[in-house]
Amino acid sequence: MVKTNTFNTLIYSMSDLAAKQCLPCSGQTAPLTGDALKQLHAQLDGGWRVVNDHHLEKEYRFEDFREALEFTNRVGALAEAQGHHPDIYLAWGKVKLTIYTHRIDGLTESDFVLAAKADQVVGTRAAEP
Repeated sequence: MVKTNTFNTLIYSMSDLAAKQCLPCSGQTAPLTGDALKQLHAQLDGGWRVVNDHHLEKEYRFEDFREALEFTNRVGALAEAQGHHPDIYLAWGKVKLTIYTHRIDGLTESDFVLAAKADQVVGTRAAEP
């Protein structure tokens, strides 16, 4: 669902972000800051943190190692399909994703797209950190 705010700026819901595709970064793009960063962050499901205006981070909890590994593999397949790769930490019963655009050492819209897509892979089972 697409809405506009009082400044007629497009506001996308999480499902709209997940429907987008990650775009390659030329390296000439400036990292997101300020209101643009806040607006995209507000569109993600709970649990995602913007850390030092540099990267996104979220921890997912699972019943056991097998479920965590299956999620890791699904996120890996998603990352390959999108051409955008998160840092993934896998442990018994949990997976932590760290997402940012390495080429510019900061956040772009594609990072939020990948985060929304990762949430779709698991549904809403994410644990709050």
